[in-house]
Amino acid sequence: MSERMHSSSQSGKTPHANRKMAWAVGGTALVVLGAGVLIQVFRAQPAYPQAGPAKSNSPADAKGKPGEARPGQERLARVNNEYIAYDDVAAEAMQRHGEEVLEALVNRKIIEQACKARGIDVSDAEISEEVMKIAKKFNMAVDQWYQMLQTERKIAPMQYRRDVVWPMIALRKLAGEEVVVTQKDLKEAFERHYGPRVKARAIVLNNLRHATEVWAKAKANPENFGKLAAQYSVEPGSRSLEGSIPPIPRYSSNPELEREAFKLKEGEISGVIQLPKLNQFIILLCEGQTEQVLDDPSRVEGQLREELKEEKTQEAVAGVFEQIKKEARVDNYLTRQSTGGPKKKTAAADAGQNNKVTPVSGTKTSSAPASQRAAGAASTGAASPGPAPASSVKKSSAASPVPR
Repeated sequence: MSERMHSSSQSGKTPHANRKMAWAVGGTALVVLGAGVLIQVFRAQPAYPQAGPAKSNSPADAKGKPGEARPGQERLARVNNEYIAYDDVAAEAMQRHGEEVLEALVNRKIIEQACKARGIDVSDAEISEEVMKIAKKFNMAVDQWYQMLQTERKIAPMQYRRDVVWPMIALRKLAGEEVVVTQKDLKEAFERHYGPRVKARAIVLNNLRHATEVWAKAKANPENFGKLAAQYSVEPGSRSLEGSIPPIPRYSSNPELEREAFKLKEGEISGVIQLPKLNQFIILLCEGQTEQVLDDPSRVEGQLREELKEEKTQEAVAGVFEQIKKEARVDNYLTRQSTGGPKKKTAAADAGQNNKVTPVSGTKTSSAPASQRAAGAASTGAASPGPAPASSVKKSSAASPVPR
């Protein structure tokens, strides 16, 4: 986002207007969930997945005559003289999307229970008001906003209110405290979006010894840095551009990387910078700095304050959702996984279930019905490299080798 703001400001358009236009044209992924955490938590689901069981009074394996729906089944289609029944579609949908839909329902139930425990309620009027605010951000009437969601994201209005807006408001209420934007926050945001940036090329490697060897080659022949990046870098996006990356701003997600980048003069090559979280190493070639885009912070203070409030709210929402997930005990019989707090046995619900549920994050096992067996998810891990020479390796807490 900050890179778009930087480039759009240089072109003469205000970042705010440019971003709003890009979001409106690009679809509804922008604000479809209002809070970043919900983009992953609540995917688009068929309308009212909790509306009740299939409209059937007969067993799933009941047979009808050729060309007829099974007794009691709602007919959804006819192909020549044969019908396709509700249960046929439900079974196919379950096979294709069951885990995803179930995950969304579980997440919603977690939020519902947390709200009930804390006496929190979200009214229909609050949902309508929130939809109106979101639509207004894009200069649309509510019906136009609903129409765009329906056309571009296949999200029905009631589904949007229930699966997107309701959880967003509920989590904000659970988060509780009003976010505070400080002058320090504003100063750093202004510098991040409108201040100078370091233009650089990068070589990203995942092995310390290899990184040290490539660094020695780059130091010996700096003019070959681009070719070395194309040959050795493990980051495909920058590798294809001979190591070219977006300019590195201050106060983004890579503090150590930024600190080292801003120390460099044009033409200088950094040491090997370690990125422990990614088990990767990066080498930079400085190509100078961009110019300051804007000198007067007061011109954009209001916009920055609103954006920072939204970012902080999203962080708070993400934090509270992770917390209530940890506190909630979930035994997923479909995926055979258990997560969250101590097992809460309910004799009626678990009676007769003899198959173990695969524990996750050290939780205890529970049972699952034989009819709902599924393979458990496998966990993966990465080995960390050996110790790095202090003279050539600098540690970083960066979340990504390429600046955002």
